Amino acid sequence: MKILVINAGSSSLKYQLIDMTDESVLAKGLAERIGIDNSKLSHIPAGKERIEITADIKDHVQAVRMVIDALIHPEYGVIKDMSEISAVGHRVVHGGEKFSGSVIINDEVMEAIRANSELAPLHNPANITGIEACKSVMPNTPMVAVFDTAFHQTMPKEAYIYAIPYSAYEKYGIRRYGFHGTSHKYVALRAANLMGRPIEGLKIITCHLGNGSSIAAVKHGKSVDTSMGFTPLEGLPMGTRCGTIDPAIITFLMEKEGMTYQEINHYLNKESGVLGISGVSSDFRDLETAANEGNERARLALDIFAYSIKKYIGAYAAAMGGLDCVVFTAGIGENNPYIRQKACEGLEFLGIKIDKEKNEYTKKGKEGEISTADSTVKVLVIPTNEELMIARETKELVG
Repeated sequence: MKILVINAGSSSLKYQLIDMTDESVLAKGLAERIGIDNSKLSHIPAGKERIEITADIKDHVQAVRMVIDALIHPEYGVIKDMSEISAVGHRVVHGGEKFSGSVIINDEVMEAIRANSELAPLHNPANITGIEACKSVMPNTPMVAVFDTAFHQTMPKEAYIYAIPYSAYEKYGIRRYGFHGTSHKYVALRAANLMGRPIEGLKIITCHLGNGSSIAAVKHGKSVDTSMGFTPLEGLPMGTRCGTIDPAIITFLMEKEGMTYQEINHYLNKESGVLGISGVSSDFRDLETAANEGNERARLALDIFAYSIKKYIGAYAAAMGGLDCVVFTAGIGENNPYIRQKACEGLEFLGIKIDKEKNEYTKKGKEGEISTADSTVKVLVIPTNEELMIARETKELVG
């Protein structure tokens, strides 16, 4: 079975074709600047050079057609014809309360995804466009929606209800939803596999640390809490997002600075986080360079980020009544030994001990254990693979 995984943005379309017999990636690529000047498709067949195709890609339907043409091309294609694609798995950001798992896409599912666009106005409409484009080009191929929010639908009410009038939840669905669920699920399952223990008996904290970051408490295979909330703005300070702050700061700033709703929204989402603290960059590599050169605010930004991770680890260990494993994943989690070390410092009382040498060595996408031999809590670095998780969920539903 070969599954095409699609992640559609407003002007982009990422894809991977995965052979599920051995879970190998046959080809991957990106159509970018869709509907914009200088659009192109980058296509990478397994074991071969990248192919760049410059073309006027006017919409997502044309982008999907170009992807299929690249996949079946006689020189750099990897399949004979489109019939070899057994199913398409689509990343969809928001499933709301409607979906607690992945589903085969039909008219009812599409209507529910549209209804949830109010909760994810920047993402769900683009995901819908990608689905409709694929349905147009491959009308007889089964399609599956895999939701970023679904994994967190197992949270108990005390974890997801906010302390505002309950009517806001009843009328508008204002609650904690959480995001990065596909990543959290993948690395939690992989951690259990590496430990040689059933996930049903483990208490795991997964730290998805990238430009957008979130932490999840995974108890016996189910998410019981997560740091992102109603939107991806809550939780850790991120590249440009403020994370959790006193909500009164918002009205205070709006009054003092004369900000509109649009301006304060941009301020909190695009000008804050480690960029706002450091004044240097939202890229943690730039921050490390600046910090090592003596920039105190860059160092402060790194330390605030690590301190926030530490607080969540402590809180979620308490929420689960214990801890067996901490997992670091995504761009920063996989590649930044300083953040991992700093986040785990002082947590020896929980049984977390970091091996400094292993920690320094484990980066650039490598998988490994970075805890000491006598650490009672395993600390693992696991590169995330959301595309493979989407393919697995798709195979399970259509197989």
